[in-house]
Amino acid sequence: MTEYGRQPVERQLPTEEARDLIALVRELADREIRPHTAEEEAAGHFPRPLFTLLSESGLLGLPYPEEFGGGEQPYEVYLQVLEELAAARLTVGLGVSVHTLACHALANFGTKEQRAEHLPAMLGGGLLGAYCLSEPASGSDAASLRTRAERDGDTWTVNGTKAWITHGGVADFYTLIARTGADGPRGITAFLVPGDAAGLSAAAPERKMGMNGSPTAQLHFDGVRISDDRRLGDEGQGFTVALSALDAGRLGIAACAIGVAQAALDEALAYTAERRQFGRPISDFQGLRFMLADMATQIEAGRALYLEAARRRDNGLAYSKQAAMAKLFCTDAAMRITTDAVQLLGGYGYTVDFPVERLMREAKVLQIVEGTNQIQRMVIGRHLVGPESR
Repeated sequence: MTEYGRQPVERQLPTEEARDLIALVRELADREIRPHTAEEEAAGHFPRPLFTLLSESGLLGLPYPEEFGGGEQPYEVYLQVLEELAAARLTVGLGVSVHTLACHALANFGTKEQRAEHLPAMLGGGLLGAYCLSEPASGSDAASLRTRAERDGDTWTVNGTKAWITHGGVADFYTLIARTGADGPRGITAFLVPGDAAGLSAAAPERKMGMNGSPTAQLHFDGVRISDDRRLGDEGQGFTVALSALDAGRLGIAACAIGVAQAALDEALAYTAERRQFGRPISDFQGLRFMLADMATQIEAGRALYLEAARRRDNGLAYSKQAAMAKLFCTDAAMRITTDAVQLLGGYGYTVDFPVERLMREAKVLQIVEGTNQIQRMVIGRHLVGPESR
């Protein structure tokens, strides 16, 4: 496997603490992540000890309050950490994003007692989370989910199947969105489910075209009993909880996409400077320089877009439209940039001896997760001209 050195991104960070944090992440990525990425992805190995290390390093709770073990970092800093991690290995960057998403419901809708009891272990105690919204027959149409929780006094009994769950079968806890009432978005409630709950099982991981180190699996709930003190938010509030988490999660996907795109550009820059044809480096040829220029411009534009959305979130402004725009633009850009990187490396780009073919396969899933890019266009359209007529 040939790996070319990565050029560090020059970042505008708000504090000296944030600059130190990025330096820590880069050092950890160079030492613990990047050297093993190709081998472990090819083998489909999930790096669970690495997530324990990230937790011990304070990187699994960055945007959450210090009071509960978090890093209390603004989203504009947290997302740039995700970008650095994803550039080293998408399985890791996306894994941190999913874990952060799984903590969102408790951190933002749980009671103070619930947060005090569960958040410290989730944010810095070595636990790893997953988010359970999608089902085999309800992906984009999340309001039509069928997994049901029936109340019996102070407990709930859950039956149903969740699908496309990142960390399915390896997570220590699951944020579950389940139906507790009538059809539609108002009959949905959120719960915090222990990973070892009786009646909870995972199917074999899906066989995917990329991100082979990240387990994605169906989860089966067969009479899983959950005490009411693990209900997050009010009964019937679950759809609001889910959408709130997705707005934040889409920014995580956008940042990961820019990390993947940046890694592909770095590989292309290094290769085209080294590869010689007709007696000179191929980076001398104008056609290739134009491709590199377009790739770099899309990366800078995507980074600016996700950071603007993050700053709106940090300042308490509405950011749902901007989050959808960032997810849409950044993931589409990552697909174009990684494809162009393969083209720039020629035949070598199509082999597993160079990382760009893996980056291209990984970029594809980012156009699908956390709401397909067709859904993002629907969200943006509703913000611009209102809901569709029925």
